[in-house]
Amino acid sequence: MTRTTTDRTSARGRTAAARRAAGFTAEGQAAMNARVRELKAEARAQRSSADGEAELLARVDEMPAAERDMARRIDALVMATAPGLQPRTWYGMPAWAKDGKVLCFFQGAGKFKTRYATFGFSDQAQLDEGGLWPTAFAIHRFGDAGATMVLRAAG
Repeated sequence: MTRTTTDRTSARGRTAAARRAAGFTAEGQAAMNARVRELKAEARAQRSSADGEAELLARVDEMPAAERDMARRIDALVMATAPGLQPRTWYGMPAWAKDGKVLCFFQGAGKFKTRYATFGFSDQAQLDEGGLWPTAFAIHRFGDAGATMVLRAAG
């Protein structure tokens, strides 16, 4: 029995898809799937700040207790410092955007099984000051010093 062109294409397509899927970790695939869901939601309707805040808080509630506390404190600090930013999620992480572009985000340590959580900035934040600048801060414990750094960075 000979295979048709359609059969060969389908077989090749499945093989290529399997190879692509094998290249990402389960966490990476989950983050990409979360981003696809976010993009679809944005395409259906322009989300209001209240909807974004509800989605952000829902993601925060799924975090382990220590990360949940950090994420809530960072959300409060960012919103107090830069009330014009819109809370939302980005790749399944709490994030804050301006004009639809994410400027900063919180990544819990459990998200990708890393040693510490981070508060980071996308290139849209335009932090270009001097020849060297931080784009993320590692957070092991979040005290007053950490809050001061977030305030300076977000403002």
